[in-house]
Amino acid sequence: MRHSFSNKKLNRTSEHRKSLVKNMLNSLIKYEQITTTLPKAKILKPQIDKVITLGKRNTLATKKNLFSKLQDKPCARKVSAVLSKRYLNRKGGYSRIIKAGFRYGDKAPLAIIELVDRDINAKKVDIKKKVKETKPETDTTKKDETKK
Repeated sequence: MRHSFSNKKLNRTSEHRKSLVKNMLNSLIKYEQITTTLPKAKILKPQIDKVITLGKRNTLATKKNLFSKLQDKPCARKVSAVLSKRYLNRKGGYSRIIKAGFRYGDKAPLAIIELVDRDINAKKVDIKKKVKETKPETDTTKKDETKK
């Protein structure tokens, strides 16, 4: 019988599992779409919904609770400022899981978990813009002086 088994263990210790979920939460908040295995995505979906619901209540206690769950200030600010405004009229279901085939190496089922009504430009947060490189001007007078 299957009594009192609330979540999957993912073949990890409890501390490793907690840090894995916390890191995946931060990545999902930052990029608004991540690719992972299907069991990890199924564990992450209720967690992200709870975090966004917590961020919708704009009190000091909920902000502290949010930071204790995420332990990343920019992500906690994004939840309370951006995501809570985006999902103000939505009662739940802030994320979706899309099955994405199987991984090449071990045939593990992959899934894309993303926020509903996500910002497309959030995937490009860490990509630095290429700066036009200007060629350093060669000073011919200095070369001529050194030869003399």
